[in-house]
Amino acid sequence: MPFRTYMEWALHDPEHGAYGAGRLSIGRAGDFVTAPALGPEFAALLAPQLAQWLQQLDAARTLSLVETGPGEGQLAAQLAQALVAGWPQLAARTELVLVEPNAGMAARQRERLQHCPLPVRWSSFEQLAAAPLAGVVVAHEVLDALAVERIVSDGTAWRRQWVTLHEGTLRLEPGEPLEPAAAARLQPLGLATPGAQRPAGWCSELHPGLEPWLAACGAALGQGRLLVIDYALEAWRYYAPSRCDGTLMAYREQRASGDPLLEPGAWDLTAHLCIDSLVAAAAASGWQLLGQRRQGEALLALGLAQRLHGLQQSSGHGVDLADLLASREALLRLVEPTALGDFRWLAFQRSDREGEIPAASRFLQDPDPTEAGAEAAAS
Repeated sequence: MPFRTYMEWALHDPEHGAYGAGRLSIGRAGDFVTAPALGPEFAALLAPQLAQWLQQLDAARTLSLVETGPGEGQLAAQLAQALVAGWPQLAARTELVLVEPNAGMAARQRERLQHCPLPVRWSSFEQLAAAPLAGVVVAHEVLDALAVERIVSDGTAWRRQWVTLHEGTLRLEPGEPLEPAAAARLQPLGLATPGAQRPAGWCSELHPGLEPWLAACGAALGQGRLLVIDYALEAWRYYAPSRCDGTLMAYREQRASGDPLLEPGAWDLTAHLCIDSLVAAAAASGWQLLGQRRQGEALLALGLAQRLHGLQQSSGHGVDLADLLASREALLRLVEPTALGDFRWLAFQRSDREGEIPAASRFLQDPDPTEAGAEAAAS
C-alpha cells in the first residue's frame, strides 16, 4: 500500500491507531511533550493574541475559539481559563469548540474539560460548515500528523514509496513512478528530475492532505483567523540534497526513532510541514496569509521577557521557589532555539466581509526594547 495509507491507519484507525484508539499519552510522563504539557505559561502568552483577534470580529455574534486536534485537552482548558480571567466580557460571548476525529482522544478531552469555564462542544469541520463560525482556529501540532506521501528517487525519476509485507515483516520499497502531472507539481519545491544531488534512495515527504484540510477548515469558519503552530521548514531547507531521508519521525515513551514501521499503532508518526506547500495550499483554499514567525520571536512579542522579569520580582515574596523555578524553566524551554523555539507560527485570515483590511497581529510585532532589558535581567 502507499505509505500515506499506512500512516493514516497507524495513527487514526479507530481500533488500532495510536490516536484513534487513544493509545498515545501527551505529557512529561507520556510519549512526548508539547508546550501546553509544560504548564500554563504557553497559554497565558498566547491568550492575548487570541483575545485581540476575537475582539476584532462581529460583536453581535457568538464567537468561537476552535482547537483542532486538541490532544489531551490541556491547551483548550488553559486558554479557556486565561480568557475568563483576563477578558471576562469577551469570554461571556465565546464558546470553545473542539474538532477531534479520534474517539479515544475525545474521551480524554471530555474528562479534562468537564468543569471548563466556557461553554464547550465537540464537532467536525463538516458539521460546522452548515453554519460557519466567527472565531479563531488554533492548530497546534496538528498538521504534522496528517498522513504524508513519501517519494523516493531511483536515480532518474521519482517514485511513490510503498509499505509492503514480506513473510510477516513490513518493508519500505519504491513503488510506481509519479505520473507526469504529479511530477510537474514538484517543480516549485525545487525538486526537478532526480540526478547526482538526489541519487537512488534519496527520500522525502509531500503533503497532499494540507489543501483538503484547509478547505474544510475554511468552510467551517466564515470569518476569523487560523493560527498554525508546528515544526516547519522552507522548501529549500526541507528538500535540501543533504536531507536524504526527509523529516519523518516516530515517538513513544519520550524516545525518538527514524523507523516508521515499528509496532504500527503504538508510535506517534510525524513529519515537518513545508512552509511553501502550506502557504500555497492555504491560498488555493481561500486563506490570506497574515504573516509568520518563529515561536521564540512570537512569544517575545507577546511578553515573554516581561513574564520572566515578573517571576524574578516574585522571588522572596512568599511564592514557592520550586514553582518559580518550574515556571522559569518552562518559559525558557518554549524559546529554546534548537527545540520548541524553532516552531513556526503562521497566521491566516478568512473573511466574509469584502475588502476587510486585517489589523496588525500582536505576535508579528517587534517586542518593546524595554522587554529585552527585562529578559536580560531575569536571565
